[in-house]
Amino acid sequence: MDLEVSPELTIPGAELRWRFSRSSGPGGQHVNTSDSRVELSWNVSSSLALSNSQRLSLLMRLAPRLITGVVTVTASEWRSQLRNRELALAKLAEVVAAGLAPEGPGRRATKPTRGSNRRRLDAKKQRSATKQQRKRPGAE
Repeated sequence: MDLEVSPELTIPGAELRWRFSRSSGPGGQHVNTSDSRVELSWNVSSSLALSNSQRLSLLMRLAPRLITGVVTVTASEWRSQLRNRELALAKLAEVVAAGLAPEGPGRRATKPTRGSNRRRLDAKKQRSATKQQRKRPGAE
């Protein structure tokens, strides 16, 4: 099953690696016998679906999530393996789309206003005066 991330990018199902294991949480006796937890992995560094610019962008922006060029998402929120598979696909699509999204505008540097600076210094003077009044008389 192919994963459509955006109109420009569709990850072929052959590049996706699935792993299933027993999920923790509710489920009674059924949870002890079913592998409902889903791990979905995709190798970004060797994917044929990406252009070089997309690959570089993903490798840079997803670097903390990548292990040897592979991004992995897990899903164990549902008791059903099918629902967890759908959720894992959605999570992977979201992660990849966020990695390919253009960066927003940079922060424009601003200076604090004269009024905010004055209020900050007045508050500091007030705190200083409060602490001075706490001292024992005659103590330096």
